[in-house]
Amino acid sequence: MLKTPLDTIEAKVRAGERLSKEDGLALFASPDIARIGYLADLVRQRISGDYVYFNVNRHVNLTNICVSRCRFCAFGRDEGDKKAYAMNQEEVLRLAKLAAQDPDLRELHIVSGLHPDWPFEYYLDVLRMLKRELPQLHRKAFTAVEIHYFSKLSGLSVAEVLKALQEAGLQSIPGGGAEILSDRVRQELCPNKATASEWLEVQRTAHKMGIRSNASMLYGHIETLEERVDHLLSLRALQDETGGFQTFICFPFHPGNTELEATHQRTSLWDELKTMAISRLMLDNFSNIKAYWVMLTLPIAQLALGFGANDIDGTVSEEKIMHAAGAKSDTFLTQETIIETIRQIGRIPVERDSMYQIIRTL
Repeated sequence: MLKTPLDTIEAKVRAGERLSKEDGLALFASPDIARIGYLADLVRQRISGDYVYFNVNRHVNLTNICVSRCRFCAFGRDEGDKKAYAMNQEEVLRLAKLAAQDPDLRELHIVSGLHPDWPFEYYLDVLRMLKRELPQLHRKAFTAVEIHYFSKLSGLSVAEVLKALQEAGLQSIPGGGAEILSDRVRQELCPNKATASEWLEVQRTAHKMGIRSNASMLYGHIETLEERVDHLLSLRALQDETGGFQTFICFPFHPGNTELEATHQRTSLWDELKTMAISRLMLDNFSNIKAYWVMLTLPIAQLALGFGANDIDGTVSEEKIMHAAGAKSDTFLTQETIIETIRQIGRIPVERDSMYQIIRTL
């Protein structure tokens, strides 16, 4: 009996061999989602067992005013827009202190638009203030796109920017802004922000300085399946080089309230689960694959835990960016809801900190 491409891939997966670009393309071409999911789950079991991680975190979006104005983004606004906002330091501290009334809060996740007028010092002052006033909270702040923008804004090198941020209180970097690491896609959808190589170089520099970060992929817009595979291979290559990525997050594109709304539909459940599984199979050097419930909705995130994911993110509290594009999920979850969601599928809920150190197993 002749072997199919999926037979060959399964043999590689079982043997612990690395998949090639051709394997990635074959996986996307295959309609056998059940088998692909099964293989991804084998890898998940091998890497993380039955643990499913979550954390207690709070998102802080400093401003939605943004010079980039990406065509796929529903969050960004021009200065002067009636829906535009920008938080001063007092507002940031008030929000953070309110969130910190939860004794279990561990992390502040801070990302923003690329504000045209704020100096680099503003961001340093925010970090210094949060470190001083709430030292117990981990400060995961500013995507590689923002850090590249700070470099242009200040005239400093990326390494100098990162050193200043680290001294001010930065502890790790979120994974956003990667979108698709293709200059063709970025030139069409987001020409006013970091290129693919610039995004990767920020991450490389951060990792060499001991700053851990996340990685992501925004898919389901104008990219080709080959560009998805190339994106995953670019991340895998950098992880081989630095080992600095903590987790990978699949972001399905939400077209609502974006320039692409008239021409694109939300990604299908089929595509979301298949892409999650293929990401787990291709990213053999990533310890964690996150099913981000904010974008997937909680039921789909729960299902994705059977397609290679081993992290469901956190409580979040007032997510704004994805909901601006019409995300139908809640804006926050309780710990109890997350724990029950994990237990329902027979997995072990594990509360983690921002560096994936285990706080408690439930």
